[in-house]
Amino acid sequence: MSLLKSIPKVDRFINNKVFNDFSKSLITQISKELIANLRADILANKIDTIDEQKLIYNVISKYNSLLSPSLQSVINATGIIVHTNLGRSLINEKSFKKALNIATSYNNLEYDLEKGKRGERYSHIVKTLQALTGCEDAIVVNNNASAVFLVLNTFSKGKEAVVSRGELVEIGGSFRVPDVMVQSGAILKEIGTTNKTHLKDYVNAVNENTSMLMKVHKSNYTIEGFTSEVSYEDIVKTAKEKNVIDYYDMGSGHIIDLPYNLDLAEPSILKIMKYNPSLLSFSGDKLLGSVQAGIIIGKKELIDKIKQNQLLRMLRVDKITLSILEDTLTSYLENKLDDIPTLKMLNTPVEELEKRALTLKNSIDSICDCSIIKTQSLIGGGTTPNKKIPTIALSISYKDYKVNKIEKILRNENLITRIENEKVLIDFRSIQENEIKKIEAIIKKVFN
Repeated sequence: MSLLKSIPKVDRFINNKVFNDFSKSLITQISKELIANLRADILANKIDTIDEQKLIYNVISKYNSLLSPSLQSVINATGIIVHTNLGRSLINEKSFKKALNIATSYNNLEYDLEKGKRGERYSHIVKTLQALTGCEDAIVVNNNASAVFLVLNTFSKGKEAVVSRGELVEIGGSFRVPDVMVQSGAILKEIGTTNKTHLKDYVNAVNENTSMLMKVHKSNYTIEGFTSEVSYEDIVKTAKEKNVIDYYDMGSGHIIDLPYNLDLAEPSILKIMKYNPSLLSFSGDKLLGSVQAGIIIGKKELIDKIKQNQLLRMLRVDKITLSILEDTLTSYLENKLDDIPTLKMLNTPVEELEKRALTLKNSIDSICDCSIIKTQSLIGGGTTPNKKIPTIALSISYKDYKVNKIEKILRNENLITRIENEKVLIDFRSIQENEIKKIEAIIKKVFN
């Protein structure tokens, strides 16, 4: 019991001059917690002495830990350009600065400068999307999952939406198309089989309670072998004949043609628009190369109905998102594709990547063993599943360290690499030019 009496009193403890420059309320909160833990440890006979200096150290450590930002910048050396776990697409710095100016001043988010009265926040993005895609109207929500939910809730609540069994996908975070349809109020009408769906399956599925024919992008898998699926062009034609809506959840839609023949598997938004579809939705932060958003484009009468859905207010985006997205789309209109980091990385020639790898190799050769290798990487982010693109990587080894140890050492410095064939790889497909010197500094720091 004498040890319990030696526990510092909170009011005295927090007045220690070592805490003078700290937030008094936070120091008090942490001190109460750690002193309570100390009391519990004494009662459980886990400790037999009290070290007040250690207690001060622990309080300061927890204080610093709480105030240290959890969200940090990292160097993506995995080669995966649209890395879901690392923030997906990079935002162009100039676009962000424009958004910064908008966000730190009053703006015309919902004000019509020409008419001098209340305007619509979506108008800022509509004209750009119309010019770029040829759509009649558009709307933006906070991500493509929201877009899917909103479209289904607006047009298929209590009605059937026809979907091929081969497209009932589950993506990261347990997002399942069938579950989303249930939550939206839509009735799922499955057609075809896992590997084969024919046009007659869509035709035969339509009845008086059918609202739409829906196609879903297979974001993270492919079906190969004895397979067939119906083109969206044929789905659009059938929907028009049957007087129902056609809707394509494109997942990661892209505006322009992609390199490495990736368009053979995934047509661009512009190609799909040639079919005069009812509704399309796609992500803003994947292959489009912008901020997180769900973009819905299509017929004006249908977009108008979506705008009348009360759920829209819960899913709408803010001024920062609209500003960045508008600037990205303007870069497409002006054909300034190098202003879109995702496209710039995707289109960087292998020869250029090799030059960058050689620059780094020459600067660290004396510190660790490294060699330049030609390999492949995925684009990531639920795009172009199983389609690989060529890349250049630098393999890193040091003394007798195992690859897992090297990967962890580099990760502790926020350099995220990948392990392939028992080698730690620094893949230049996803590394920015201004990060090469930073990588050099990290390697010199941890291995010198």
